[in-house]
Amino acid sequence: MQEWLSKSASDLGRAIGAGEVDPVNLAHAFFERINAHPLRDRIYARVTEDRAMAEALAASDRAKACARLSPLDGVPVSWKDLFDTAGVGTEAGSKLLAGRVPDTDAVALRNATAMGLVCLGKTHMSELAFSGLGYNPSTATPPCVNDDAAVPGGSSSGAAASVAFGLAPAAIGSDTGGSVRIPAAWNDMVGLKTTAGRISIEGCVPLSLKFDTVGPLTRTVEDAAALLAILEGGRAADLRGADLRGKRFAALQTVVLEDIRDAPMAAYHSALERLQAAGATIEPLEVPEVIGAMENAGPLLPGEVYGLWRDVIEANPDAMYSEILERFRLGGAFSAPDYNAAWAQLDGARAAWDAAATGFDAILAPTAPILPPNLERLNTDSAYYKTENLLALRNTRIGNLMGICALTLPTGTPSCGIMLMGAPDCEEALLRVGVAAEAALA
Repeated sequence: MQEWLSKSASDLGRAIGAGEVDPVNLAHAFFERINAHPLRDRIYARVTEDRAMAEALAASDRAKACARLSPLDGVPVSWKDLFDTAGVGTEAGSKLLAGRVPDTDAVALRNATAMGLVCLGKTHMSELAFSGLGYNPSTATPPCVNDDAAVPGGSSSGAAASVAFGLAPAAIGSDTGGSVRIPAAWNDMVGLKTTAGRISIEGCVPLSLKFDTVGPLTRTVEDAAALLAILEGGRAADLRGADLRGKRFAALQTVVLEDIRDAPMAAYHSALERLQAAGATIEPLEVPEVIGAMENAGPLLPGEVYGLWRDVIEANPDAMYSEILERFRLGGAFSAPDYNAAWAQLDGARAAWDAAATGFDAILAPTAPILPPNLERLNTDSAYYKTENLLALRNTRIGNLMGICALTLPTGTPSCGIMLMGAPDCEEALLRVGVAAEAALA
């Protein structure tokens, strides 16, 4: 069974359907590996073994009866610890929520269970999902697969680590400013940021009701497509025959190449060359309106998140990591007029983006302009923490502000991803382009 633990979720689903793998044996093998792994407690906040084995047994019975609920029926996945799980703690990486046990599953988890997915457990994350680094001294900081002295990216840090270290075939995370894409990129995985509102966030511990999105972290684009369908109870995109020949890409110039470090820049240029060699046309693109939207977005995210969390935070501020507490409190400086003016500017920037993106199959950028920062330095150097956190999220944040979907793919250079941005609610088209790009970059 051990050889199956490194397979993609889709490969496991096919093996279950062909009778080559039994879901009970598969779940048992994953728990054996999880429980024996030296980094288990830095990756999983808590495992749900009883639930998983019951779900695996039901999936096994369905497979034998040729009554499977989906192509991934019986496949186990991990869940970021902000998705409510009935009767199991959901604390969102914060001591503020210690002991919080919801009565019902989040809608996304409920949908996944109804389609046959097996819940392995809950993974560690940045505190209240408000950091792109993955450093969390309050609960645990998961490892980075490429550098044991570095952070893994956040806020879906344990989600990425669970897959990268072979403790889950796929993971479900959330992305408000890059929280799926950064840890996916820094751990050489595929990460899909969905359009806001496409997958329900009901039952998720919120950071921003306007910008929170749910998305998978996976080994392949095929897995990302399959999990998108399962999370919303739909049908997966048809990826057959996807090809880059004739595809037209824009290489975004605005902001995303500023202050970029050598390794991400070299990896990005190498990826562009391989996409062109596979038949894609790539043109430079400037969207200057993005700069103003980013510079004046302060009232939007910090203003909203502090409004949501102010009373809870100020009742017990000492329970929080100081850097995260400071980020939340920045939101208290903005007024209602500031907030509405920022939204008006953002609406204008979105219209300009949509016009500029017309005719392109995807807009390209480096997923992150930096490599995973050093954990010890983050712990001792506040200025370094602030600089690296802002840089880590700068490129990915464009996708959230512009209200679009986005996909990060490994470039072949460790911890360096390339991001493909698509139109709002056009995940299927983006995934078709993504699977062809994945082949070109392999």
